[in-house]
Amino acid sequence: MDYKKSKAPVNTVTRNIMELCEQTGNIYESVVIIGKRANQIAIEIKQDLNKKLAEFASYNDSLEEVFENREQIEISRYYEKLPKPTMLATQEYIEGNVYFRDASKD
Repeated sequence: MDYKKSKAPVNTVTRNIMELCEQTGNIYESVVIIGKRANQIAIEIKQDLNKKLAEFASYNDSLEEVFENREQIEISRYYEKLPKPTMLATQEYIEGNVYFRDASKD
């Protein structure tokens, strides 16, 4: 998923509950689906951020080499400005880009 180019809003948005339960017919099922997808997105973003920040890792513990790295700060700020995983998951769910199945009905 390319969460960097998502059309998800950065701020909180009031949603129509009926719009969220159109696919499943039950708002609680929809919230569980969105929540599970948000957890997946959060893990993906966290792994991506850790991979980029690992390049700046210093394995020396000397105090003289500790300084603020501007590139590292810019990367962290970029990830802070991204939409939250719940907003990304909700946008995916509304657009119909989330695959889900009910194991009890299979």
